[in-house]
Parts: sequence; structure tokens; C-alpha cells
Amino acid sequence: MVTPARVRLSTVVTLVCFAAPFFAEAQSGRMWRVGYLTSTAADGSPRIAAFQQRLRELGYVEPQNVVLEIRSTDGKPERMADLAAELVRLKVDVIVADGNAAVEAARQATTTIPIIMAAASDPVAAGFTTSLARPRGNITGLTVQSSDVVGRALQLLKEVVPSLLRVAVLWEPGLPRMLNEMDAAAGLLGLQLQPLDVRDFGELEGAMGSATKNRAGAAVIMAGNVAVSQRTRIADLAVKRRLPTVGLLPESAEAGWLMSYGASLTDQFRRRADFVDRIFRGARPTDLPIEQSQKYHFVINLRTAKAIGLIIPPPLLQRADEVIK
Repeated sequence: MVTPARVRLSTVVTLVCFAAPFFAEAQSGRMWRVGYLTSTAADGSPRIAAFQQRLRELGYVEPQNVVLEIRSTDGKPERMADLAAELVRLKVDVIVADGNAAVEAARQATTTIPIIMAAASDPVAAGFTTSLARPRGNITGLTVQSSDVVGRALQLLKEVVPSLLRVAVLWEPGLPRMLNEMDAAAGLLGLQLQPLDVRDFGELEGAMGSATKNRAGAAVIMAGNVAVSQRTRIADLAVKRRLPTVGLLPESAEAGWLMSYGASLTDQFRRRADFVDRIFRGARPTDLPIEQSQKYHFVINLRTAKAIGLIIPPPLLQRADEVIK
């Protein structure tokens, strides 16, 4: 004989089991809203395309179950804070921040919405976190910071221009550790650095002029979002001044700089989607250690070398991952 208590328990179990598929279906039917904050042009961006492709692989398809709210400054960095605030007002579920300026703007706009960064330089020095292994607050993601990248960029310039003595460094103030690392590497190579602040694109031409005026034989560009959004203009200015230039992002050489050596951003922008997926599945930013890129890409632009009258040593060409002819 079944007691009333057992009947009630059996009924509850039956109802829960019956309702479970409907609960799962309701969860899978949720519409997620992703904010995407960047300084680069949104149309045709390989960064955004790589991110979207990985989202689709993970089951997030526009407009079925995800909406991507893309906000780009389009070369106007003063708009970044307003665009971050707009994404917060839209009540997005997560903000994907492309570069340090976007991360800082998102950080100022919200302390509760998870922020996934990529292409961020030295997030500890920038104040985004106190530890890569144990992120704090609402920020996690990926960084391009690596202790040997800046030194490697100098070494490549020295191989191309053996007589090189003075190197201009166009950098975005706020990343002192990277500049210190570069200064240490320069000492080992017998090079003198000329740091030049570039806070926005308005200071770019003046900085390039100072580099040639002070007889810099080459330039390393570390100017964050300015380097990304103004990379074609930087290439034109460098060729005009016959200044060998190396950047820390693959897009640099593709835009016309002499060389680039840095993290493979395609991998980073795909990987961001995995962070977003884990957030949607219930993880907190503090649960997700910040990842450093393990894959680096070396590109040489032979067209630029010809334009500035340089001959690239054959051994260096053989070591390049990509040669633009």
C-alpha cells in the first residue's frame, strides 16, 4: 500500500522530470546580448569576424539567440567613454573590450557587467587587475603582454639596420613596465631609446617628426589604440621619413609598416568567445584566469623595405611567418 506521503513525493518527482525538458528549452531559448567595444572600424573587421565565427561554433547564432551590439570609435578616441556608457544602458550581458582604452572605458562604466578583454597590454600595470591568475572585480580575458616581445622587436630592427644606435619608441603613457623591459633590452643591444608620448592621434605626426629630428634610425610603435586605428597613417609617415618601423601587432606590417612581431590576434579574438560562453554558463570573471598569448607571428613587408631603400637579410626572410611582396 502506498502512503499519502509517498504519493505526494512520487507526484513531485514526476512533475519535476516532466518539466525539466521545458526548463532546458526555456534556457536555450534565451536571447543573449553582447556588447563589443573597439577603436577599429567595425565593417569587415577580421577581429570581429573571428569572434563571431567562434560564437557560431559554440551555438550562439545571430539573431536566433544572441545580439551583438558593436560600438566603434572609428578613430575618435574621445567617444570611447560615451560608447561604453551606451552599452551599459542597453543592459548587455557581457562587454567585449578591444584594447586598453576600451577596457578602461568599460571599467569606468560598470562594476557589475562582466568585461572580457583582448589585445590588452600589461593589464596589471594598467590597473585592470592585480593578478593574471586571480582576476579581481568584473574583468578577465586575454593579454598580449609578454616579457620578451618588446626586446625581440628591437633585436629585429638591429638585424635589419646593423648600424642602428637610436630608436624612437612611440608609446601610450600608462604602461611603464613595457618601457622598462624595452630599455633593458636596448642596453644589451647597445641601443639608446627615445620615448615619445602618443596619447591620441593628434600627437602622432609631431611624435614622428621628433623621431627624425632627433636622428632616430628606426621606431617601435607601442601606442595602443592609436597604433591600431591609425596604422595606415603611421605607415605613410614612416615611409615619407624613410624610417624603419616595427609594431607589436600583425596588422602593423599588413598596413605598410616594415615589420611586425607580436601575438597572433586571430587566436585571441576567437578565444574571447570561449570566455563569453563560460560567463553565459554561470562562471564569474574571478573564476577565469587571464590568459597570455603563447603564439607569436613575425611579418615582413618587402614593399615597404623597397620604398625606404632597405635590403632585408635573407636569413631574416626565412624566419618570417609571412612575407608581404
